Amino acid sequence: MPERQDRRERHVPVLLREAMEYLSPRPGGVYVDATFGAGGYARAILDVPETRLFAIDRDPAAIAGGRALAEDHPGRLILLHGRFSDMERLLADHDVTAVDGVVMDLGVSSMQLDEADRGFSFMREGPLDMRMEGEGLSAAQVLNTFREEDIADILKTYGEERRARPLARAIVRRRKERPFTTTFDLVEVAESVLGRPRPGRKHPATRAFQALRIFVNRELEEVARGLLAAERLLKPGGRLVVVSFHSLEDRIVKRFFAARTGRGQAASRRLPHEPEPPAPSFVDVAPGGAAPSQEEVACNPRARSARLRAGERTDAPPIAEVPPLPAVSIGERGGGAGKPPHSRRARKGRGRR
Repeated sequence: MPERQDRRERHVPVLLREAMEYLSPRPGGVYVDATFGAGGYARAILDVPETRLFAIDRDPAAIAGGRALAEDHPGRLILLHGRFSDMERLLADHDVTAVDGVVMDLGVSSMQLDEADRGFSFMREGPLDMRMEGEGLSAAQVLNTFREEDIADILKTYGEERRARPLARAIVRRRKERPFTTTFDLVEVAESVLGRPRPGRKHPATRAFQALRIFVNRELEEVARGLLAAERLLKPGGRLVVVSFHSLEDRIVKRFFAARTGRGQAASRRLPHEPEPPAPSFVDVAPGGAAPSQEEVACNPRARSARLRAGERTDAPPIAEVPPLPAVSIGERGGGAGKPPHSRRARKGRGRR
């Protein structure tokens, strides 16, 4: 019981009221919490009588932490370990092929940031890991083995770091002296290039940590594929609610809803020989998106960059087009290990079904 209460106190779900307003869960409905985390959204959905909720998380620690909540709601909360881009298969294993709503809270959870041994936060010293599932390349391996130009490309594309090249140069220079092993190793180099942190401003290492986490976990690809999966799963009238925390995620979500709601597809803009565009598969129910209130940001500073977007599924067929993604082109790594799976060549066609 103390552990369960501790998890509740540490995790404050962002835009909870707005997310539930747009999701609009109804008694007896079937829903998907695609990013379970500490279960903040899940609890709110389960508060609606007789709802059935499938909660997905790629982090095994999150699934383990949710077992007590599942015991409190026997038969109503089903915990699924896996990626939300694979939600169709995960639900099919439970004979579910259509749902009334999907909610996604993208990015890294408060719990992951608070746990030093996960390596997600520049505020706590721990192994420079950042892998949500503990598989594949760690952030330290990327910094210790990738070419300077590849590291710069990752920092610029996924972190939108303006000084990516000098930072990559400093990273390569530092690893020749000793390899990167901890989060503070990267913080030290970032501060040496970008300056010391200043009150009221983002920490200079913020963008580098974001870039590495996104790259290591293929987060943007996961977002795009997850949106497509939700579109296919939702019943007509079902709601999709997505909360993002940085511009790269939000851009993908924004473009997805723009394409699915038919914005910018006026007939006068098409040439005579061009085919009719597909019928809109969503209606935008949160035009322009929603942001947290000043009161919420004051209580939970991590909410300051959040943006919510939401749509209601129509009866039109799903659209196969994949939302455009930022891409990096990675050359050969040190040691002759070859191209990692994040290169444009490996990415080509991925996410289409």
